[in-house]
Amino acid sequence: MKPNLVMILIDDLGVMDLGCYGSSFYETPTLDRLASQGVRFDQAYASCPVCSPTRASIMSGKYPARVGVTQFIGGNTDGGRLADVPYLHYLPLEEKSIASALRENGYQTWHVGKWHLGDEPFYPEHHGFDVNIGGCHMGWPGLVGHFPPYEVPLVAKHDKEYLADRLTDETIGLIRNRDKSRPFFLNLWHYAVHMPCNAPQELVDKYIAKARALGLDKIDAIEVGEYFPALHLQTQRVERRKIQSDPVYAAMVENLDWNVGRVMAVLEEEGLLANTLIAFTSDNGGESSTGSSPTSNLPYREGKGWNFDGGTRVCQIIRWDGVTQPGSRMNTPVTSTDFYPTFLQAAGLPLDPQQHCDGVSLMPLLQGLDSLDRDAIYWHYPHYSNQGGTPAASMVAGEWKLIEFFEDGHAELYNLKDDLGELRDLAKEFPEKTAELLAKLHAWQQDVAARIPGPNPDWESKRIVPKIPNNAHL
Repeated sequence: MKPNLVMILIDDLGVMDLGCYGSSFYETPTLDRLASQGVRFDQAYASCPVCSPTRASIMSGKYPARVGVTQFIGGNTDGGRLADVPYLHYLPLEEKSIASALRENGYQTWHVGKWHLGDEPFYPEHHGFDVNIGGCHMGWPGLVGHFPPYEVPLVAKHDKEYLADRLTDETIGLIRNRDKSRPFFLNLWHYAVHMPCNAPQELVDKYIAKARALGLDKIDAIEVGEYFPALHLQTQRVERRKIQSDPVYAAMVENLDWNVGRVMAVLEEEGLLANTLIAFTSDNGGESSTGSSPTSNLPYREGKGWNFDGGTRVCQIIRWDGVTQPGSRMNTPVTSTDFYPTFLQAAGLPLDPQQHCDGVSLMPLLQGLDSLDRDAIYWHYPHYSNQGGTPAASMVAGEWKLIEFFEDGHAELYNLKDDLGELRDLAKEFPEKTAELLAKLHAWQQDVAARIPGPNPDWESKRIVPKIPNNAHL
């Protein structure tokens, strides 16, 4: 039988949020074990620093700019110094999703959890899923958070039941009651760890005690920076978290780890682990500079909503017994578009390069090779984020990272091999390399018909707070 395919996507999980990726405060024994059983990707990227575009890229195999979903759906459109550019508020039905491709070839297809790719006409059941539990227009569980009465429709609400627990219960039911004559594709996209942060109290108490024992409660974790460049947030200042010490967020991470363990356990009980590919990742970097700034991505710069690596680097683990080498690590850059062709190839199905034209199958890496037939990965985020980021585009080519900032058109160049934190701009030191990469970025923008923001006619009339330079870190 063809392999089962399990895609676990966490919302806003940062690249430093797992023990196996370097966290010394959060506890993630299940995911650390999963990494030891499969391949850990050390340079995995989400295709956008915010959620909906990355989700669209996973489903379509295309860069967000090519699909037209470049901002989280429902995002503010006031802009800042630059006007916001239009974007699609749904994943077009013309895009043949990975779920549709798999269903056409005999797979049972289940979506559980967050969708955030459009209103009801664009829900998962219209994109190839037989079952949809919890997938809707919402990008978060509502102001109440992750306990009932969370506002997520299509999910049964049980008294005091935590949302991640409920979604896992539903997942377990699907696995146990499956059609055993056919393989399945499980798309488990949790709403956690998206704010608002709340978690089971016993876990919160555990991390309050842990923070106290480590002396973290005595450290001022938040650094106040510049005013937000977005008009709708201009009276507020960016607040960056310098250390991982938030007990509630830590509890959310551990709860997710426990729930992933519950899914792993039922796969083992049902005798499915030997024939199941399990992929785990996040939709963008950790939330580190807004709201309560619940996590820190250091040493990576910034986080969700920024084109620096803290906003796009993610944890990524793939386990497929008999194919992946236990405990292996991969340094080759990979991105969200790559899941589509990887799943097709894993299922023994022909690739569809017209659909997943920006994705590259990861099968060579899963089988032990250390390179892919691709020279660069690209990002295009022409919006102001809720986290302090300004409209920008970027690319990674080998050890080089280039970022083009649209407000003033300047470009910054970093060598990620020597400067993981993107602290030393080398654009003036290497002008030829900067020009070379900028030309490639512009050619790619033309190829995907990327929208470039222009001046905002409302900037001066709506501006209240004099702006500090965007990249000034106070």
